[in-house]
Amino acid sequence: MTFVLNILWFAFVGLFSGIAWSLIGLLWCATVVGIPFGIACFRIARFAFLPFGKDIIPAALIGERAMAGSTLFNVLWVVLFGFWFALYYALAGLFFCVTIIGIPLGVACFNLSKASFAPLGKRVVSKTVAKEARARQAREQVEKAFTK
Repeated sequence: MTFVLNILWFAFVGLFSGIAWSLIGLLWCATVVGIPFGIACFRIARFAFLPFGKDIIPAALIGERAMAGSTLFNVLWVVLFGFWFALYYALAGLFFCVTIIGIPLGVACFNLSKASFAPLGKRVVSKTVAKEARARQAREQVEKAFTK
């Protein structure tokens, strides 16, 4: 089912969306100070081309360190661009959800809305890895709560 949904997504949204994010990433990387934003755009592009079977999670959940200052850069991103990108994908998600057959594509748009709102410090991983990383974090929080 993931394969079929990715094909439908790619045909209707993914090709345009992935290319757009890639071009935005290239523009950001053309400026030295924009390289962190460009790298984040490339991550979103990878997610935007074929989102089904993938999830975007904080880098810390998979044992990676987020870039220093990623919170500050995310705030800057939200103020300048993130709000508008997130709004676009949220509205597209609502549009797809109006039809029953478009609901899976709408859910993917909502995931892209979440990803494009604050992309720095995030990683694209498979759904299985994301589920296990979240479960591990929950187990660690429970253990910490009961060992106090």
